[in-house]
Order: sequence, then structure tokens, then C-alpha cells
Amino acid sequence: MIVVAHVSDTHIDGGPRATERAERVMRHIDGLRVDAVIVTGDIADHGAPDEYEIAREILTTRHPTIICPGNHDARGPFRKVLLDGDGSDPVNQVLRVGPVSLLLADSSIPGRAEGRLDESTLAWLDQTLADTPGKAFVGMHHQASSLHSPYVDGIGLRNPGDLADVLGRHSNVVAVFSGHAHTAAATTFAGLPLLVGPGVVSTGLTPYESDDRIPVAMEQPPGFALHIYDGEHLVTHYRVVPHQTST
Repeated sequence: MIVVAHVSDTHIDGGPRATERAERVMRHIDGLRVDAVIVTGDIADHGAPDEYEIAREILTTRHPTIICPGNHDARGPFRKVLLDGDGSDPVNQVLRVGPVSLLLADSSIPGRAEGRLDESTLAWLDQTLADTPGKAFVGMHHQASSLHSPYVDGIGLRNPGDLADVLGRHSNVVAVFSGHAHTAAATTFAGLPLLVGPGVVSTGLTPYESDDRIPVAMEQPPGFALHIYDGEHLVTHYRVVPHQTST
């Protein structure tokens, strides 16, 4: 059994609100019996080094953790602070957890809100899946399928067909994870489950819940997902982490 906690969209901005919400979620996850944590992007709000310094402290847990950038992140500071590296190339990483591999691809386009997997990332994904002996999960920030939310769909992954072509060549892929939409959502992509992690900093709403151009709820509690895979079946549970109240 492999249990993966899925966090997304912390948007650390140096202010107390985003910091407290991210700390609340990560403290909760640190107390759970999970095998790994994935964080699918928009770690920082402005891509500033001091934001990543805060994020590095918050996102450090007792569990193996893998993190990818989102459209609010900046690859240089992201690499320097979170990965102790440098460079501006896409941040593509893999974490092996027992018989399962977690692949996080960089779908960010520097300076843009929408996403794209460039040729080097697609080649990395193709080769890494080919070299993976067991089952694999593929994650990124931008969702590859419509969520029927016009605003977030308008800034989703711009080349989903290229991703579908890669995934179609590898029978060991179990599911695709993403963030970006700030909402707990489940759909399909390329014949696979596409599971969207809820936002930590805020909750995205559908057009049926709000008339705002960017429908978002700031008052709802932060959330995360638990993906449980037994080698045959994948089940996802979504959770929120409210403030603790004194008794």
C-alpha cells in the first residue's frame, strides 16, 4: 500500500495568512502515516527568494517530499532555495517510493499564467517512464483537461495532446496529478484519472457557485488530497484542515 499526501498552491507571500494556512496543512500531514508528499506548484506567490525561504521551512516534513513549480514560481530562486541548485531549465524530478515512482514535470512558462510541457520535459518524461520498472504517477501544476471552469481552463495546459502521446506509450502510468485550479476535482485525461489537488491559500469555485470572473473563496479552510494505491486500485480522499478550536 502506498499513501501519498498531495498539497498544492500555497502561494507563500511573506504575509501571515498564507504562512499560517500552509503550516496548518503541513503540521497535519506530518502527523499522518503517509509514504510521501507531493506539492504541485505555486509554492511562492511572487517567486521571491524570501518567499521560498519561508516555504522551505514549512514544507520540510518527516516524509519524503517532491515539489514542482507553478506559474507563480520562478525557476532560479526555486532551484536555489528549495533544491540547493541553480539554472533556469525546467525543474523535472522523480521520487521512488517502494515499487512506485512519482514523476513531477515542470509545466510552467516563465512570465505566463498558462502552462506548457516543453520538448526537453516531454523527452525527460518519456525516458523516465521507460526506465521505470514499476507503476508510476505523473504530476504537474497545470491541469491537462477541462474542469468546466472558464477562468482556470483558459490558463490550463496548452499542449495536452503532447502529454497524451507520451502517456499513451507507457502502460505503467496509473494516474495524473495536478494543482492550479485551487479546487478538489476529479476527471479523466488520456484514459487515466486526473486528480486535482485543492488549494491551500484559497478555494476555486465553479461558475455555478459565483458570478465573479475569477471565482474564488478565501474563507474556506485549506485542503489536501490523500491518494491511496494498493497495486491495483487507486482511491483519493479529499480533506480540509480547519482551525483548531479550544474546548
